[in-house]
Amino acid sequence: MSQVVDTVRQDIITAIKTDKLVLPTLPEAALRVREVADDPDADLNQLADVIGSDAALSARIVRVANSPLLRGNRAIDDLKMALARLGMAYTCNIATGLAMQQMFQATSDLVDKRMRDSWTRSSEIAGISHVLCRHYTNLRPDQATLAGLIHKIGVLPILTYAEEHDFLLKDSFTLDTVINQLQGPIGDLILKSWDFPAEMINIPSQHMKFDREAPRADYTDVVTVAMLQSYLGSDNALGKVDYHKVTAFNRLGMDPDMQMAEAEDLSAEMEAAMEFLQ
Repeated sequence: MSQVVDTVRQDIITAIKTDKLVLPTLPEAALRVREVADDPDADLNQLADVIGSDAALSARIVRVANSPLLRGNRAIDDLKMALARLGMAYTCNIATGLAMQQMFQATSDLVDKRMRDSWTRSSEIAGISHVLCRHYTNLRPDQATLAGLIHKIGVLPILTYAEEHDFLLKDSFTLDTVINQLQGPIGDLILKSWDFPAEMINIPSQHMKFDREAPRADYTDVVTVAMLQSYLGSDNALGKVDYHKVTAFNRLGMDPDMQMAEAEDLSAEMEAAMEFLQ
């Protein structure tokens, strides 16, 4: 079995290096939003023009602006008002994340289901990340949300490879092993190719390193704890991790023993955050 895993892993690495397996590119809507975000002279009107050209994305941004998390005094039904409430940076990060959903689709039913499941889990972790970030850090909740959405982005090219190699789809153990070993470094490569901020490009490879050392709480810590919370009480191996061995809790100022109670206290906020990502 380990020989099959090693062969597949080497094949995927070689395919990426020789451009036979192309790393995914951001959807057009996300690229245009990022362009506006990177332009120091851009304003909310330009951002409204970009987002307004995508009806589905516009509707979802309005929905985010009306989320109980943002506690507006009145309901918003207009994109420009939504952008005024959210601000440029917040909108750009959330819009980038939401636009990425279309990448998690495939032609094969088996791969499509895996991709959609991956997006659903990432959305859940992104929602939890948003809330943890607000309560335990001085970091930006919008960036934490995006961090949650991209933490498993390395799964995409691996599943694309599997779609073209039927034997992998029939052998879920080998596929899962390859994903576990490769999604981190491939995810880092993807985020580098997308010019993501330095504080985010290693989240795919670092969020599973529970003994990771860092000078202060960062987005990787937020994603690590959010991911563990998302598996809390499940039969998955991640639901049985000893939180006392996870250094991220200390940096976030969270008591590992209080996790269940704290999760319940924040559950309404977490559900609200997850809802605007669905």
